[in-house]
Amino acid sequence: MKLKTLIAILAFSSGALSAQTVEIKDAWARATVPGQKASGAFMKITAKEDAQLVGLSSPVAGVVELHEMKMEADVMRMRAVAGGLSLPAGKTLELKPGGYHVMLMDLKVTLTTDGTVPLTLVFKNAKGEQTRQEIKLPVSRAAPAASGHGHAKH
Repeated sequence: MKLKTLIAILAFSSGALSAQTVEIKDAWARATVPGQKASGAFMKITAKEDAQLVGLSSPVAGVVELHEMKMEADVMRMRAVAGGLSLPAGKTLELKPGGYHVMLMDLKVTLTTDGTVPLTLVFKNAKGEQTRQEIKLPVSRAAPAASGHGHAKH
């Protein structure tokens, strides 16, 4: 019995350490009006080691996806990103309006400016190991001013 407990503790500890190799800053979600079924979430993600953002979920949305907006023949198009996004070691990936971002769809609640949105991000490292990081994004009508202390609450 003691060996199983030790293995469980080590497995949990290594997952917790791996999760800390990804830093998330300036995270926020756009406020919605009653009845609005979709919104966006934005943040800056920096991995200490090569990794990939491979999944997202939130209890406030039926569907959570990575999306990309880009100009094609003078038309702004948005589409889901298949397979996740690469996070090269030490480089910051900015999820922002008009570029890569998180789409929260089939919203179950109105996102109000006094609230937060729980979001789980799933990362895969170069060894193929997956870790989860849970954050709470403050809800705002527009991007909060970057203060340098804008870490997501986790």
